[in-house]
Amino acid sequence: MNRRRLRLSKVLVAAVALGSVALVAGCSDGGNPVSFDGPSAQPPATGAATGASSGGKAASRAAAEAAAKTRMPTGPKAEFTTQNTIDDGTRIGVTTLHGTKSGFTGKVWVWAPKQYFDPAYARSGFPVLIALPGGNGYPNNYWMGTDLKLQSSISRWAQEEKSLPFIVLMPVLNPDDRYYYDGSDIPGQPKMGTWMTEDVPDFVKANFRTFTSRDGWAFMGSSSGGFVGLKSVLQHPDRFKAVIASGPDTVPDSPLWAGHPAEQQANNPEKLADVLGARPDTKDNRVYLAFQIGTRESGMRNLKSFIRAHTKGPVKTRLQVVQGGEHNARTYVQGMEDGSIQWISRHMQAPVPTP
Repeated sequence: MNRRRLRLSKVLVAAVALGSVALVAGCSDGGNPVSFDGPSAQPPATGAATGASSGGKAASRAAAEAAAKTRMPTGPKAEFTTQNTIDDGTRIGVTTLHGTKSGFTGKVWVWAPKQYFDPAYARSGFPVLIALPGGNGYPNNYWMGTDLKLQSSISRWAQEEKSLPFIVLMPVLNPDDRYYYDGSDIPGQPKMGTWMTEDVPDFVKANFRTFTSRDGWAFMGSSSGGFVGLKSVLQHPDRFKAVIASGPDTVPDSPLWAGHPAEQQANNPEKLADVLGARPDTKDNRVYLAFQIGTRESGMRNLKSFIRAHTKGPVKTRLQVVQGGEHNARTYVQGMEDGSIQWISRHMQAPVPTP
């Protein structure tokens, strides 16, 4: 049994079970259709800024800049059913995604904040947070449950100006519950790297108002999901800008890599960070790695060693140590509130309302 599988067996499997309870219990409207169609975008009124204050003109310019960076939904439109309902009335929907590039078919859960449906934001994109679970991450993604309070916390943090109002995407992590696939295209196996970094983002772009640049795209994940988020950002810094990697492994260790050492190293965050760290420390090259770990879990030494040895130049890092925290999702939500979500939000594109 590899180190990751052993470490997850007691703690994160329990969290998966909690997510399964939420899946079964659901809510009163669970299974009913749900739409994520936002308000229709209207063109700005001609001459609306005439005579406006300097502050009003600045707000209008900011809104216009955000609109210029926005990608409206491209289609085809997916059909969602309700998985859960958050306290503020927003819903977590679920659908099945047939990945055209990876060839893999799996479930995807999604949540949009209430700001997404506000007519003031009809012309603005929203940042996307791809949330990945620990454990096998199949057949469910435990972040879709309401028990961990990820979505309700983001809603509250956005009101408190600690977080951007992210759209949260929660795809399955692996194609089965037998192996870890390291979020990678392992030769001869389902192309989970392509699924995660191409099919899932394409799905979001088809159905939601997003931003055209990497400034609107980030990952967060626990343990094995933290590894996949970390690796994806380092492997594709032109597509993704930030990650919250909680209690992550820092090297690929799926047994399915056997016989493919070159491909394995091409998916190694240590190697990827070294390559990116050798680039000029410019705005376009910078990525933001927010690490989290609890004081009651193993892995602190390995994580600090990774940060010290492999994060230089444009590879920016922050370490959130959660006092009394263990290797579980609740610890990591606490760490996000303690500072991680605010740190990555400062470096990402915010939605801007039209005055």
